[in-house]
Amino acid sequence: MRLAPVFFGSLTRRRAATLLSFAAIALGVALGMAVQAVNQAALTEFGRGLRTLAGAADLQVVGPRGGFDEALYTQLAARPEVAQASPVLEVWTERIGSTDTLRLLGLDLFVIGAVTPALWPRPAEIEGQSGHEARFAALAEDSLFLSAAAQTALAVKPGDRLSVYAGSQPLELRVAGDIPGAAEDRRLAVMDIAAVQKHFARIGRLTRIDLRLVEGLDVQAARAVLEPRLPAGVWLEVPQAAEGQASNLSRAYRVNLTLLAAMALVTGAFLVFSAQALSVVRRHTELAFLRAIGVGRRQLLAWLLAEGAIVGLLGAVVGVMLGHGLAFGLLRLLGGDLGAGFFAGLSPTLRIDPWATGVYVLLGVGAGVAGAWLPAREAARIAPAQALKATDDSVLSQRRGYPRLGLILMAAGLPLCALPPIQGLPIGGYLAIFGLLAGSILWLPMLASGLARVVPLRGPVPVRLAAARLRAAPGMSAVAATGVLASVALVVAMAIMVNSLRGSVDVWLGQILPADLYLRAGRAQSGGVLNEALQARLADVPGVARIEFTRHESLRLASGQPPVALLARPVSPDGRELPLVGSAHAVAEGETAIWISEALHDLQGWRPGDRVRLPLAGSEVPVQVAGIWRDYARQTGSLMLDLADYRRLSGDHSAQDAAIWLAPGVDTLSVAEALKAAGGSGALEVTVPGEIRAISLRIFDRAFAVTYVLEAAAVIIGLAGVAASFAALAAARRREFGLLRHLGLTRGQIGVLLALEGSLAAGVGILGGLTVGGAIAWILIEVVNRQSFHWSMDLSVPWLSLLVFAGTLATLASLAAVLAGRQAMREDAVLAVREDW
Repeated sequence: MRLAPVFFGSLTRRRAATLLSFAAIALGVALGMAVQAVNQAALTEFGRGLRTLAGAADLQVVGPRGGFDEALYTQLAARPEVAQASPVLEVWTERIGSTDTLRLLGLDLFVIGAVTPALWPRPAEIEGQSGHEARFAALAEDSLFLSAAAQTALAVKPGDRLSVYAGSQPLELRVAGDIPGAAEDRRLAVMDIAAVQKHFARIGRLTRIDLRLVEGLDVQAARAVLEPRLPAGVWLEVPQAAEGQASNLSRAYRVNLTLLAAMALVTGAFLVFSAQALSVVRRHTELAFLRAIGVGRRQLLAWLLAEGAIVGLLGAVVGVMLGHGLAFGLLRLLGGDLGAGFFAGLSPTLRIDPWATGVYVLLGVGAGVAGAWLPAREAARIAPAQALKATDDSVLSQRRGYPRLGLILMAAGLPLCALPPIQGLPIGGYLAIFGLLAGSILWLPMLASGLARVVPLRGPVPVRLAAARLRAAPGMSAVAATGVLASVALVVAMAIMVNSLRGSVDVWLGQILPADLYLRAGRAQSGGVLNEALQARLADVPGVARIEFTRHESLRLASGQPPVALLARPVSPDGRELPLVGSAHAVAEGETAIWISEALHDLQGWRPGDRVRLPLAGSEVPVQVAGIWRDYARQTGSLMLDLADYRRLSGDHSAQDAAIWLAPGVDTLSVAEALKAAGGSGALEVTVPGEIRAISLRIFDRAFAVTYVLEAAAVIIGLAGVAASFAALAAARRREFGLLRHLGLTRGQIGVLLALEGSLAAGVGILGGLTVGGAIAWILIEVVNRQSFHWSMDLSVPWLSLLVFAGTLATLASLAAVLAGRQAMREDAVLAVREDW
């Protein structure tokens, strides 16, 4: 440890470079830690809510959103494998006059005590209510029991009346008590199942059955016996399956945000590399002296790596603390889903995970060591005699990088991009991105050398000196450009990807929203429907030229998989109304055509022309895939079939949405009011396509808000890297500047020289960053997003924005170089060169 002050003291002497590297690592760790902490908190809260709802159930019978025949409950309850069965009917409703939604469970109050005791309703003592009425309050058709969170959100208490929508009709209920076992932040309501079936027109329907098996019976053995007795589209699942499905749904979004945080961490590693490389330049005499007095190469290498490790450790510790603070703010601002909508309605509590914290600390230390590795290795390999004779900046002046290794890393990205996803994650795409970044850094000196040959040695003296220096010392320009390349690559890649996705979503919205008005029964997940009589009244509203109805349903194609969305609407045989990917497949006469989303194509492996069987109305129906369409709204997959085919196959003639084309010359607002009045209850919502598009794009921007923060941070880090690099180089070149002053150059001309060198160094990084960023954007679009979210998109490059960004960054880099080198310009010329006399 006697050498510790020599090496660790160097970190305090070059405070600007050390602080910059520290800040970059802290930022990367903080962002990654925040994403991890927020998602873990959301998953924990989601799982806790599921365990409350599942109670002591060993298995759950689940089916489509519309439910299944309650006769299945009688059959399963009589099975010898089942000790207790609890039927559940789940609906969503909303308070009349507001947008507050409420999850309502219809339960058999005689059996929930044995299966889900946490949902047992507790009648309240209400003034004027007799003891007999209180005992049987739970069975009354108008009794509603609310969790504490629901009572707070709806501003009601026991004894109050609450008006909600039952489908599209108003329903007045009485708050009869609470649900003491419900999670304190879970908005939940419980009613007798018979009352829910009656009020919400679900007679004979269930959405779930909770099963508690007989003592000692294995769950898998019970599934093997019971599953063959289930109708098509109804499956047996363990209660934990929904938690796993939610985790899988959010995993790709979480991992991609973590990847962006990792790119910030990689940028920090590059800045550590830059700082350490310049430190070696300034300390080459000191390091050579240590070698001369007996410090071995391995010992020198270890101490230089320890410098990087210290920076990484300090940055990681601070980053972990900032990450938890950032996570707290994100939970308040964006919720547990970070704006993506996976865990809407949850209020997770942030908890510190020591294992995750330890992993991110190690990542920070690893980034510091990785950044210090090459400079430490080169410093250890230089002969002491050569280093003692070399000038301050000659150590890096002829550095040509590792072009062969860089080429190998970049070329390896092509086969990696062809790898299929692993556990639903584009691991090959991530590795290809890392290879591109690392390979481009190793290629950077070669790029600087090539650019130097293009720059002419003509013009004013500062211009010729800057060009000559780039030719003679491309290694130093490459070191200064390292952080710029990494940050520019991140910004360019995200800008191209987000611009492409946003433009594709905008075009997609225009294709799927061709009508003049759109109507739906209720908001959000309220489950309101348009019956046949109401559909007829809507079609007869004056000013309506044409109306098309849509039915939404969900199907469970396999056990353990999340439901797939089913959309039934009028579709022509060639699917021209849909945003198709590729051409349509002609369906044989007599066949039922379906149109599948890209996600369903990827997840199920279905292709146009395939004949598959769908679970509809409790039986399997043969259909043929007619084509693939883009659907940016449903990550788990969706399929569409003609409304007439759906009604023929299912017998269900209800609808939830309507697309309305108006007659020429009619007033849009007047027709919208007439449509609402036709519903009679105020439950119908009418909007124009422009409003839907604006809301959708606002949600899109909210989901990508975190990426914009990362881009801004990357630019700031890149500029700070240029400033720190040129501050170190300017200090190392003090004798050169003194000699130039003796030869007649003014301080202003040296300032111009530094500005030009800053522009050239930044130009090398910008040129490399634009190229690498474009390649990374292609990987993000064609590999990462395709494998993570099953989206395709049309490439859209914001050329003007990128050109303005590149020019602005080069200008700012010039200013940063001048400001960083101003101290060297102020130094007296005689003092600067006296070491040479």
